[in-house]
Amino acid sequence: MSSAPPALAGLSPAQRQVLVALKRRGEATAEELAEDLGITASGVRQHLATLKSSGVISSRQARGRPGRPADIFHSTELADAHFQSGADGLTRELLDLMAEEDPQLLPRILDRRRGHRVDQVRDLLAGEEGLEAKMDALVRLLDGEGYLADVERSAGETYRLTLHNCAIWALASQYGETCDSELDLLREVLPGASIERFSHKVAGAFVCGYEIRPLLQTH
Repeated sequence: MSSAPPALAGLSPAQRQVLVALKRRGEATAEELAEDLGITASGVRQHLATLKSSGVISSRQARGRPGRPADIFHSTELADAHFQSGADGLTRELLDLMAEEDPQLLPRILDRRRGHRVDQVRDLLAGEEGLEAKMDALVRLLDGEGYLADVERSAGETYRLTLHNCAIWALASQYGETCDSELDLLREVLPGASIERFSHKVAGAFVCGYEIRPLLQTH
């Protein structure tokens, strides 16, 4: 198993906690992170300074607000390595070789992977009744796989599933087909729901987000 990049290996538990909180928000000020973590804003700023010097976060200034422009922080691609398995590099290398050997092979492999994963997730959701219970089980699965997933229920029975980290970023950033495969998977394991992606990390967003609502039943 490969070790963490040097920029991440030296982080303290508190700095990692700040990094996770930032990933979950996408972008945040020191004050917002302090509120989430229950610590002082000055303490958060110290951790943010270390994370920024290590290259795992960056910042921009939000203008148009009264008073001094606020620093808004977000994670960088270097931080994504903290949440990914050591096998990602080998997987990407193998996919590169497949694409070179036979351009038609990669889509077939991804389709087979999706089929296996659909069966796995269907088995997990089989005992859950109702969309809400299925969403909770799905979030637990995705969160355990490193996606930093959560779900919010809005008006009616509409759910917003947010993946604050891409556990397959090393692949998704190079092979967009993997993202399409993930969206297709959600649609297959939740056949009674309409699923649309409203935020996409590959397209430049900080998170991937999906809006999920039950299909209208016709009689």
